[in-house]
Amino acid sequence: MTNNQNESFQPRNEKEKRLVEAFASLKSKEDVANFLRDLLTIAEIEEFANRLEMVRLLLKGYSYLKVAKETGSSTTTVTRVAHWLNHGCGGYKRVMNKLRYI
Repeated sequence: MTNNQNESFQPRNEKEKRLVEAFASLKSKEDVANFLRDLLTIAEIEEFANRLEMVRLLLKGYSYLKVAKETGSSTTTVTRVAHWLNHGCGGYKRVMNKLRYI
């Protein structure tokens, strides 16, 4: 079943619930940055940041090809990110609106 913006992701098990709770417990940008660094490799952090940049560019109306060129990603990755932007749970759009990155 594909999620849409009227649905929300539900953690499937206790480990996933704890991960969500861990993020929700963080109060400062510094805490989030430190947790991300402990949790992920530098390459993973860069990839997630790149995906957020793809979303920003897509919401500004850039073509998939231009987004791929701007971010150094494949059009396949841009397509995947665009799918979740448009057919996911609304997380990307909520963050972008909240942070006013678009």
